[in-house]
Amino acid sequence: MDTSTRAAKIPSLPQQTEINWDNLDMTKLYVVGAGMFSCVTVALYPVSVIKTRMQVASGEALRRNALATFKNILKVDGVPGLYRGFGTVITGAIPARIIFLTALEKTKATSLKLVEPLQLSESMEAALANGLGGLTASLCSQAVFVPIDVVSQKLMVQGYSGHVRYKGGIDVVQKIMKSDGPRGLYRGFGLSVMTYAPSSAVWWASYGFSQRMIWSALGHLNDKEDAPSQLKIVGVQATGGMIAGAVTSCVSTPLDTIKTRLQVNQNKPKASEVVRRLIAEDGWKGFYRGLGPRFFSSSAWGTSMIVCYEYLKRVCAKVEEA
Repeated sequence: MDTSTRAAKIPSLPQQTEINWDNLDMTKLYVVGAGMFSCVTVALYPVSVIKTRMQVASGEALRRNALATFKNILKVDGVPGLYRGFGTVITGAIPARIIFLTALEKTKATSLKLVEPLQLSESMEAALANGLGGLTASLCSQAVFVPIDVVSQKLMVQGYSGHVRYKGGIDVVQKIMKSDGPRGLYRGFGLSVMTYAPSSAVWWASYGFSQRMIWSALGHLNDKEDAPSQLKIVGVQATGGMIAGAVTSCVSTPLDTIKTRLQVNQNKPKASEVVRRLIAEDGWKGFYRGLGPRFFSSSAWGTSMIVCYEYLKRVCAKVEEA
């Protein structure tokens, strides 16, 4: 089936919301994108610190909610405490995101061709293609992301609930290499893959599906004459990102809690031991420690990220010659 036949058979999103990966100025995309996503990370990073602190809490700290944890960080460490490990994250995030976005878009394009013979609705095709893209992108980027995650989380919880203090990211790496070798930087890699790969698949699938459902409800899927305003495009994309973030946080929080405890615990426990201790300390609800901050972070990050990313694609689109 050629492109023209497919376009006639299956309704498309408004053209302004879908820009093909091959029509982008890649250099501009990566350079501008690095700056844009770094700004989003600056704004939302404190939420990640609060979530991580809540997930590893013990003793009296178990009874603290997100607000109490936030106040405690400010009282003990001031504003810098909300940005522990930030330098490590921002340094590793650039190559990780380049790998992620490239794998995401390439896989999405290939997946759309693979699901085409299934004759599904466009919403379902979008969900499958986006889901496969998110899954593949996460798997490809984990090799860079996991060591960054291990180091940054150790910095986030240093000195908290008995955790070791460090002089900085390099000090963390040196101590890990000395005690465990390179594999220490990949502690929790399996759980990280099990957490982030499905999470990424769920996020992108939810986003692709919800965005098309919203456009359908607004009557824009088949209407190519009445182009939506930029404000409406951003509103739909932001809503899709919020829905995707909410769904993903509810699904992935238990594995994220276990992964975080594995990565920051100095005693190198097994996943089964972490599970037993969580249940002993707080019952089954212990798996959802930090759900509030994670829910907010996932929704806020998802909304901010997708709006920035879709805008970035429009800004970096190649100008077609007449």
